[in-house]
Amino acid sequence: MFGITMAASGDEFVAPGPNSFDFSKQALFHIGDIAVTKPMVQLLLGAVIVFGFFWIAFRRPQLVPGRMQFAGESAYGMVRNSIGRDIIGSHDFIKFVPYLVTIFFFLLINNVMASIPAIQFPTFSRASMAYALAALSWIIYNAVGIKKHGLLGYLKLQSVPSGVSPAMYPLLVPLEFFSNILVRPVTLALRLFANMFAGHLLMILFTTGGLFLLQYGGIGYVAGPAAWLLAIAIGFLELLVQFLQAYVFTLLNAMYISGALADEH
Repeated sequence: MFGITMAASGDEFVAPGPNSFDFSKQALFHIGDIAVTKPMVQLLLGAVIVFGFFWIAFRRPQLVPGRMQFAGESAYGMVRNSIGRDIIGSHDFIKFVPYLVTIFFFLLINNVMASIPAIQFPTFSRASMAYALAALSWIIYNAVGIKKHGLLGYLKLQSVPSGVSPAMYPLLVPLEFFSNILVRPVTLALRLFANMFAGHLLMILFTTGGLFLLQYGGIGYVAGPAAWLLAIAIGFLELLVQFLQAYVFTLLNAMYISGALADEH
């Protein structure tokens, strides 16, 4: 159900861990020599859902919107106004809105898959997928900054803080370069990956642990259902985390783009 590999041998409970997220030996099918796994299919499914929703919502726009158009406009407007315009600014934001809308709803759909029966796996609990998405963001906001300021101007903007004595440059410039250029994609991906990984790991632990306690008997007849109640509570908490992680990832993208476009650091 959770896409995990977990076993209990005798009276010993084998706790879930990183192996529970390994699908390398559980290919759904093969395309030539390429093994297509469940997270790969979820990425494609997430993209299809996002594209399909907005295509249906806006394929025949009306002056008085129907329900689908209204839902599409509300979803688009939330990211456009509360993230794009408010963070990047009214002068430059509009050309980045399609990217921000896409990244938010693509992340949201893939995160929510952790709570959908028969799927129940958050795609970005796989570190490689989170880092790939962060790398795309890194390319975009750095390209935006280089295009506006030039390579040297952009590096100066990101590495040399304004209003600081030149005597502090030997200390601050390497730190600023490391923080703004090198570390950002790592922290961007790590935040998303760690939250999705930890939440799903807790769900596996309380669900399978509750089953083991019931099979153990005795006090397990009480502790087992209690563990399942905790799993349900964590499941509702995860719904909030899934939304927040999509929002924070998109918000940080907008902040990085805004910083790349700014004339001062």
